[in-house]
Amino acid sequence: MAVDPVLVENTRAWLTRAIDDLNVADHDLKANPPFVRAALFHCQQAVEKALKGFLTWHDRPFRKTHDLGRLGDQCAEVDGGLGPIVEPAIPLTRGAWEFRYPGEMREPTVEESQEALALARQVVSAILDRLPAAVRP
Repeated sequence: MAVDPVLVENTRAWLTRAIDDLNVADHDLKANPPFVRAALFHCQQAVEKALKGFLTWHDRPFRKTHDLGRLGDQCAEVDGGLGPIVEPAIPLTRGAWEFRYPGEMREPTVEESQEALALARQVVSAILDRLPAAVRP
């Protein structure tokens, strides 16, 4: 069965950006001093984009949202094995907005960002493992 090249390219585009966000988060944490808030944002973005890539591949529409729980639920409808993988990363949703604007009561820690990066890597890896090689960046 022939695969639609537009579908392949659209899926790959989401996954490429997810991997880019993982790399940026890693780079942010290696800076001196580390860019902890930015790293958290990119961890959230990596998971969001990987989930959207998975949904794109499976022709599942999704809303414009940063809600990893909602996106994860949609992915779990396609592949139930993703539920337990995405669930620990759901709190990363806060990275899309928390700490990005002045006025937050606390600063995130380097350790918090390192844990977020490890979670994001796990989710992105699980998504990549479930998709054909043709769509992987």
